[in-house]
Amino acid sequence: MKKILVLFFCLVFQNILTAQINEIGVFLGGSNFIGDVGKTNYIAPNELAFGILYKWNKSPRHSYRFSYMQSTITGNDLDSEIPGRNLRGYKFKNNIKEFSAGMEFNFFDFNLHETLKKKLTPYVYTGLTYFAYDELYVINGQTRKDYTEGTFAIPMIVGVKSNIFDHIVLGFEVGARYTFTDNLDGSLPKNENLAPLQFGNINSKDWYVFTGFTLTYTFTEKPCYCAE
Repeated sequence: MKKILVLFFCLVFQNILTAQINEIGVFLGGSNFIGDVGKTNYIAPNELAFGILYKWNKSPRHSYRFSYMQSTITGNDLDSEIPGRNLRGYKFKNNIKEFSAGMEFNFFDFNLHETLKKKLTPYVYTGLTYFAYDELYVINGQTRKDYTEGTFAIPMIVGVKSNIFDHIVLGFEVGARYTFTDNLDGSLPKNENLAPLQFGNINSKDWYVFTGFTLTYTFTEKPCYCAE
């Protein structure tokens, strides 16, 4: 009877135990901006981006993910292929500091307790991001800071990852953030006194993109499998 009870509890909790593994690590890559100033390329990193992240792998197919990342984003009309922007010649620099929480989904099983087996899977991530940035405005062709503000964004990340060594996972990802502001570039300042300085498409929000590598370390006790 005792052996039967032990076997029963092992079978019931096996999936939970194998899923509870932690990952902590870093992100390093680049950022680019998509908006009313500068280039319109979707993926064209031109500034350094870095951060830290933590994952709790709830199952081999999905994880809860939390991260902090930061970067400077820039745009220069002289780099654009749009003639109107070239003639205008505006440029800006803004500072992004973001906190993000959400769910990461693996296309294939990614059971990191099977340490002797190499795993490879594409993945997607989404959730909710809150970030701080500078409210900007443009006057006489010069971009200036008004004050520091914060707002939300929706992250949309695609990537691929593999456990390259025991306890080490390397990933590469591209992550676009759809923001709830149209003033990362100074085109639509919130300050009502600066309303006459607005320009660009006021019906389209700004985006910024982080592209780079993640390197995480996995840690937890391996599950106790019952002997046959």
